[in-house]
Amino acid sequence: MATSRALAEASPATARRGQHPGIALTVIAATQLMVVLDITIVNIALPHIQQALKFSTTDLSWVINAYTLTFGGLLLLGGRAGDILGRRRVFVVGVLVFSLASLLGGVAQSSAWLLAARALQGVGGAIASPTALALIATNFKEGQERNRAFGVYSAVAGAGGAIGLLLGGMLTSWLSWRWVLFVNVPIGIAIALLAPLYINESERHPGRFDLPGALTATAGMVSLVYGFIRASDHGWTDPVTLTAFGLAVVLVAAFVANERRARQPIMPLRLLRDRNRSGAYGLLLCVAATMFSIFFFITLFVQEILGFSPLRAGFAFLPISVAIVGAAQFAARNQLRFGPKPFLVAGSLLVLGGVAWATQIDIDSSYVGGILGPTMMFGFGMGSIFVPATLTVVSHVAPHETGAATGMLNTTQQVGGSLGLSILVTVYGTASRAEARQQAGAFLRQATPQQAAQFRATGRLPEPYSSQVLVHGIATAFQLGLVFAALAVAIAVFVIKVSRVPVPPAVSPSGGGA
Repeated sequence: MATSRALAEASPATARRGQHPGIALTVIAATQLMVVLDITIVNIALPHIQQALKFSTTDLSWVINAYTLTFGGLLLLGGRAGDILGRRRVFVVGVLVFSLASLLGGVAQSSAWLLAARALQGVGGAIASPTALALIATNFKEGQERNRAFGVYSAVAGAGGAIGLLLGGMLTSWLSWRWVLFVNVPIGIAIALLAPLYINESERHPGRFDLPGALTATAGMVSLVYGFIRASDHGWTDPVTLTAFGLAVVLVAAFVANERRARQPIMPLRLLRDRNRSGAYGLLLCVAATMFSIFFFITLFVQEILGFSPLRAGFAFLPISVAIVGAAQFAARNQLRFGPKPFLVAGSLLVLGGVAWATQIDIDSSYVGGILGPTMMFGFGMGSIFVPATLTVVSHVAPHETGAATGMLNTTQQVGGSLGLSILVTVYGTASRAEARQQAGAFLRQATPQQAAQFRATGRLPEPYSSQVLVHGIATAFQLGLVFAALAVAIAVFVIKVSRVPVPPAVSPSGGGA
C-alpha cells in the first residue's frame, strides 16, 4: 500500500526519467550538435559580419577566437563542475548561458559587443559539452545500449561541421547573419526544459575546483593570441604587443607552477609523461592550427574573390566535411588491423599535401581548379588522424583519468586552432600591407586624376588590385601553414612509436567537429 501510494505521488518528471532513452539521447546529442556547430556556422557569415560591424580582416579572426579560446580553456573546468555539482544541473546551466550569449550576439551593435557575446558562448559551451558526454554514462546501461548512444553522439559531433556550414549559408542568405546566433536560442530553451524531465541526475563527487589553473591557462592563451593579432596591425615592436607577449609568458608559467602543486589539477601534467600521448596532443594541436585557418581563409576567398553567396559557400565546404567523416569511419574500422601509426603518418602527409596545394592559390583560381582538390586532400588527412590520435591519448590511462585525458585532447584542438589562426592572420596582415603598397603604385601609375583623388580620399584600391592584395595575403599565410603541417608529419613519424592500442568500446570523439 505504501509503495503504491509513493508511486502515485511521484512527480511526472520523475516517472519520465529513464523511461524514454531516445528522448534523453536526442536532448544530449542536440546540445553537442549546437556547441560543435557553432564553431563553423559563423564562418560562412564572416564577410557579412565584417561589413555590418566594421571589422578589419585581421580583427575578424576574433569572432572565431573569442569563442574557441574560452571554450577550449574552460572545458576541463566545466567537466569538473559536473562531477562536483551534478552533471544534469551543470548541463542545464551551460545550455542557458550559451543560449543567452547567442541572443546577445545576435543583437550586437558593435564589434566589441559581438566579441563579448562570443566569449560568453564559449563559457556556456565549455560547461555544457563535457557534461553532455558524461551524461551518456549516467543515463545508459553499460554495454550495447551505451555503445549505441556513444555512436549517435559521435556521428552528431562529426557531422556538426558540415551542418554548421550549410545552415550558416542558408540563414545568412535567406535571413541575416544575425540568425546564425539567434538559431541557438529556441533550441537551447527546449533543451533546458526537456533535460530535467528525461535525463537522470548524476551522483555528486567531492572535490575541488582548480580555478587558478583554468583562469591562468585561458588568460595566457588569450594574451598570446592577442599579441599575434596586434602585431599584424601595429608591428612586433609595439609596446602593447610586447606587453601582451610578456603577460602570456608569465600566465603560462603560473599555470604550469599551479598544476605542479595543485592537489586536484585541472590538467594533470603526469599525463604528458607518456611519449605517445604527448605526441598525439602535439599532432592534433598542429593539425587544428592548420584546419581553423583553412576554413577561415577559404571562406573569405570563395565569397570575396569567387563571388559565392553564403549558401553556395556552405555547399562548397560540403566535400571537405564528407571527406573528414568518411576517412574517420575508415580509420575507426581498421584500427585493430593496422594500428594507429600508419593512419597518423598518412593523414599528416595528406594534410601537408593539401596545404602545399593551397599555397598555389591566385586571383585566377577557380573553385574546382584551386579549392576543391586541396580541401578534399586536407579533409581525408584530418579524418584519418582524429580516431587513432584519440585512441592513442586514452590508451593505458587509469579509468579515473580518462575524462582528464580526453578533455585535454579537446582543449588542445580548440587552443591550437585559435593560436594557429592568430599566427596565420598575423602573416596575412603583414603580407597584405606589403602587397597593398605595390598594388597602389601600379594603380596610381595608370589611374586617371579622378581615380587617384578618390583612392587618396578613401584609401581603398579598386578591383582587381584589392583582390590581388587579399589573395596574396591568403597564399602567404598558407605558406606558414606548411610549417604546422610539417611539424605534424615529424611528430607522427619520429615521436609516436605506438603500433597497437586497445580499442575501448566507449571511446568517442567529443567535440572536434569539422
